[in-house]
Amino acid sequence: MANTINYKKVLNPAQLEAVMTLEGPVLVIAGAGSGKTRTLVYRVARLVETGVDPESILLLTFTRKAAQEMLDRAASLSDPRCRLVSGGTFHSLAHRVLRKYPDLVGFERTFTILDRSDMEEILQSLVKELKTSNSCTRVPKRGTLANILSKAANLEIPIEELITREYPQFMDFTPMAVNLYKIYSRYKKQNQLMDYDDLILNLRMLLATNKVLRDQLSEQYRYIMVDEYQDTNKIQADIVRWLAHQHHNVMVVGDDSQSIYSFRGANYRNMFDFPNLFPGTKVIKLEENYRSTQPILTFTNALMDRAEQRYTKCLFTRREGGALPRLVNTRTEPEQALFVCREIKERLSRGFGLKDIAVLFRAAYHSFELELELARQSIRYIKVGGFKFMESAHIKDLLAHFRVILNPDDLVSWGRILRLVHNIGQAKSESIIRWMKEKSVAPGAIGQWPGAGRAEQGLKALSELLSVLDKGNCAPKTAVEKTLEYYRPVLEERYDDYPKRERELEQLILMASRYKSLGSFLDDLVLEPPTSVADMDPGARGEALTLSTVHSAKGLEWPVVFIIWVMDGRFPSSKAYGDPLALEEERRLMYVAATRAKDELILCYPAQEAAPSWQLGWAGSQGGLSCFIRDLPFSVLAHEVSGMPQRQQANSVDDIPGDSEFSPGDRVNHPAFGAGVISRLVGQDKVEVLFRNVGRKLLHLAYTTLDKV
Repeated sequence: MANTINYKKVLNPAQLEAVMTLEGPVLVIAGAGSGKTRTLVYRVARLVETGVDPESILLLTFTRKAAQEMLDRAASLSDPRCRLVSGGTFHSLAHRVLRKYPDLVGFERTFTILDRSDMEEILQSLVKELKTSNSCTRVPKRGTLANILSKAANLEIPIEELITREYPQFMDFTPMAVNLYKIYSRYKKQNQLMDYDDLILNLRMLLATNKVLRDQLSEQYRYIMVDEYQDTNKIQADIVRWLAHQHHNVMVVGDDSQSIYSFRGANYRNMFDFPNLFPGTKVIKLEENYRSTQPILTFTNALMDRAEQRYTKCLFTRREGGALPRLVNTRTEPEQALFVCREIKERLSRGFGLKDIAVLFRAAYHSFELELELARQSIRYIKVGGFKFMESAHIKDLLAHFRVILNPDDLVSWGRILRLVHNIGQAKSESIIRWMKEKSVAPGAIGQWPGAGRAEQGLKALSELLSVLDKGNCAPKTAVEKTLEYYRPVLEERYDDYPKRERELEQLILMASRYKSLGSFLDDLVLEPPTSVADMDPGARGEALTLSTVHSAKGLEWPVVFIIWVMDGRFPSSKAYGDPLALEEERRLMYVAATRAKDELILCYPAQEAAPSWQLGWAGSQGGLSCFIRDLPFSVLAHEVSGMPQRQQANSVDDIPGDSEFSPGDRVNHPAFGAGVISRLVGQDKVEVLFRNVGRKLLHLAYTTLDKV
């Protein structure tokens, strides 16, 4: 039997309005932590409660699991018939329609759906037909081929444009890529195959061109709801428009401030275009936050106030108390790792569990130094998003050269570096290893192998490198630099994303510079990371610290959140500076990261770390503290310097470090604003400083930390 719900009691006014508005187009702007899932669940329950046929309700989400969980919740709250609502993804809806009407797109009912690996395998076989024996054009690997064709399809842009924009290293391949797309399309049609992209493209095409089917589906789905609308692409937005074209009973829920998937083709502007597609749209804003403290929300509100395009909303909470988010200058990367570990242990001593804490970062490699420190201090963690440092092929390749120097009996590492040499495969590498062992050949003499043949030149180059590394005075930093110089041509040949991998390898140079011997450097790197323990023992995962990329953290929450590397070039990413839209997405990423925090938010930046050479020269980048943070009002954050004695951070003029009497012209440094010069004194307790990065600031000496340089 159905339960009667007291909606006014369980929903706030904005949620109630969204749930009770059943007719016409509705756009729900659901801020982070504002209960959007709750709103969708209760609206399903309300529709069924008012007598709407469950099968005429369509709930579109980005995972089938999410849809099923919502419908199960609605059923338990209200009426078991809520489980009969049509719930699922855009792709599952397209599959249902196309399987029922395959002839309308020239297919038979028995057509097969290709998954990603199937697509890659077919593309790899087809590209062989295009590449002639005398062609010198470099062909992308099959994963990259699939990325190029799929992203061009989802963005609905020419393949030529996509390659120019995102894969300029394959410009010469462009004509072949265009031809490959035609051959691939023909192959699928001939063999009754559709890939994932074909599903939604064919559904959109049917809805746009077949009026009978369009009217039939619009009549069938009289009430439509779409979750995470900010993550839809243009194709999916068109599908929603056609499905609701007769009745306009469509509610989309999303947050333009959390649109962070443009690399998948998502277009946050769909949120702004919705009222144009459906005139008379009612816009409802969910602004009451049930997750974070008000100081955290004040910070995130200020962050998004500076967005170029946004739906104005101001998150608030009824929760009382809460400390200001902390902005901590940790000076160096090692100190950043030590600071985070100290803070984690301090919270553990106060009764927090590891599962209550997360460390977030823009890119997976940003956590490498922290992972090493966590391992040294035996703090259990799991890493989500990106990849595991020591399991990356290119990292293993580079380090294998050092391992054979330190341990010539390491046959696995010998096999790895030998197979990097042209014309050496498994059999030859085994022969070389046998010869070295039998003759007691030193690593640097490997080029003397009598069976070299066509591999002679490659073996000599390897021999020269190992001779340099085998010298007792070769510093770890020099060893990494020399090996990377040798390995770079291999990297470019083997990996289509070699620029990204090269940047990751350059992180090893920074890390190696802090060691005196290769042995200690490798010992720290090969420490068994706790994440592998957690992987083997899933039951232990709940008691582990979470390390996560921001993309992988979306939709999650923790009582305590650290965001590391809040610096230009890291967060925002250096790649974003040439594209205003990309820079705006980086701002939204920072917003998503900060809104994961329930009780405490700590942002860290190692201000003294010089930008690596590959990060220099960004258009618009000034280096140092993230431009997103520099632009904010000083009052929304508590500014600190890690390691500074507590008395130096007191709210007293007498406690200002060094000489407390400043004069115009003094060069100073501020933990948040960086280097500057005092331009004038204002009374006895204020100074005006002209900062290199942020311009003029009036500072109260009793409430700031200012170091004389």
